[in-house]
Amino acid sequence: MRGAFAMASSEAETAAQAPPPPTPADCNASETAAGSLSKKQAKKLAKKEAKEDRKQQSATAAAAASQVDSAEADPLAANYGDVLVEDIQSKAISGREWTEIGALGVDLACRAVLIRGVAQTIRPVSKKMAFVVLRQFMSTVQCVLTVDKEFVSPHMVKFATGLSKESIVDVEGMISIPKDPIKGTTQQVEVQVRKLYCINRSVPNLPINIEDAARSETEFEKAELTGEQLVRVGQDTRLNYRVLDLRTPANQAIFRIQCHVEDVFRRFLRSEGFIGIHSPKLISGSSEGGAAVFKLDYKGQPACLAQSPQLYKQMVICGGFGRVFEVGSVFRAEDSYTHRHLCEFVGLDVEMEIKEHYFEVCDIVDRLFVAMFDDLNENCKKELDAINRQYPFEPLKYLRKTLRLNFQEGIKMLQEAGVEVDPLGDLNTEAEKKLGRLVHEKYDTDFYILCRYPLAVRPFYTMPCYDDPAYSNSFDVFIRGEEIISGAQRVHLPELLTTRAEACGIDVKTIASYIDSFRYGAPPHGGFGIGLERVVMLFCALNNIRKTSLFPRDPQRLVP
Repeated sequence: MRGAFAMASSEAETAAQAPPPPTPADCNASETAAGSLSKKQAKKLAKKEAKEDRKQQSATAAAAASQVDSAEADPLAANYGDVLVEDIQSKAISGREWTEIGALGVDLACRAVLIRGVAQTIRPVSKKMAFVVLRQFMSTVQCVLTVDKEFVSPHMVKFATGLSKESIVDVEGMISIPKDPIKGTTQQVEVQVRKLYCINRSVPNLPINIEDAARSETEFEKAELTGEQLVRVGQDTRLNYRVLDLRTPANQAIFRIQCHVEDVFRRFLRSEGFIGIHSPKLISGSSEGGAAVFKLDYKGQPACLAQSPQLYKQMVICGGFGRVFEVGSVFRAEDSYTHRHLCEFVGLDVEMEIKEHYFEVCDIVDRLFVAMFDDLNENCKKELDAINRQYPFEPLKYLRKTLRLNFQEGIKMLQEAGVEVDPLGDLNTEAEKKLGRLVHEKYDTDFYILCRYPLAVRPFYTMPCYDDPAYSNSFDVFIRGEEIISGAQRVHLPELLTTRAEACGIDVKTIASYIDSFRYGAPPHGGFGIGLERVVMLFCALNNIRKTSLFPRDPQRLVP
């Protein structure tokens, strides 16, 4: 593998000399400076940069040429090096068998394996020995390079220790069982390296270190006591370099949990006779009422991004589908800078015909979430442990039959606790959290349903109560004192729907097709909407919804 080794050595040398990558601020400064140059100055600058590029290319070529001789001097040079580009352009299928790092166990002792991972840590011991910890997903394994006559040369050890952290590496080797437990890896075996190839090198100076981003609060507390200085990676920095931040074990686990929640949601509802749908996200008018919509021009017509699939999932019920659900993006143009609000999130929506009472919808919520929590606790122990190591939390408490309180009962509990609340108004964040604590103390549950909200604080399509029009056939659902679900029986009578829309300040013309769909015979129905990110955030007791959003969109963030 002469060419590969020559490429490896020259790239290592070039990488060592290269300056750190520019920060966003540096890039912006460069753009500003370039924008202020005259055409003559810009041309001169471009010529200078081209000259520097040619010099750099010449230096790289010379270094590569000199390393060929070194590669020829090493009889084991074919066992290591940087893989040539042509060898990773889908050139051929070798038929080799790959093993995932998470599958490496004592049952594979003395067997040869081929693995690919990220170089998490690289530790030289001497010129004849080095350790490289490879990471794949949430699993890590220690690879040992020891100089021998058949596979590993001193040059190979030097090559390995010259790799930059987070480079992608292929390793062939034999599985061995160490005498003592390995503290720094998930897999309690070692790989005795025979071949090692770098597939893609990371830059030598990373903007954030994965080890720093993965630190727990417990580590920081211990460091304070001993006076040790540890780097704390802030939330904005994490999100600026999200690709690196996502590599931490906790983040790998968070988004596996999120995938699992969505999977349980789909499987449970399918088992209950629901049909999955996909509604449009470009609509002509507001879904919920109010001004919190992203407005846009749609081929000369005013339009907006859907605040929810609400209107369309009701129209599908009118279309005779009976029970439907949807998983899709939801857009809210609110200027909310809280720990639990986003401008774009994933909505898990449900709509269904009801026979007699909107509690039929609450029954679905009850069974869905008990099934979901049971499934997560049973099947995601590894992921929950990984999150718990960085963000310690108490397991969620929930009842086999979900607690239901009406809004007035909740108001009474708050008032008895000395909290001033409007009996016909909505609960603010602090009141919700306080009620969550009171419910936990009295009923020993972190999960409950609060029914019969005041009509004035619900959307226009919410059905009023039969006995008191000041209240509605609606409900919210809470985890750890924070709302994750809003639901209700819907108005299916077009005249009442028109009256309610006008009362809420909605231009009826913009939702005419929606109202008209109820003129052709519409069954009583109800439903609810869930924020996927909130479910994961609150189940794992995380302190910010941005931790459970892959690439968050809030009022201040549109990239990455």
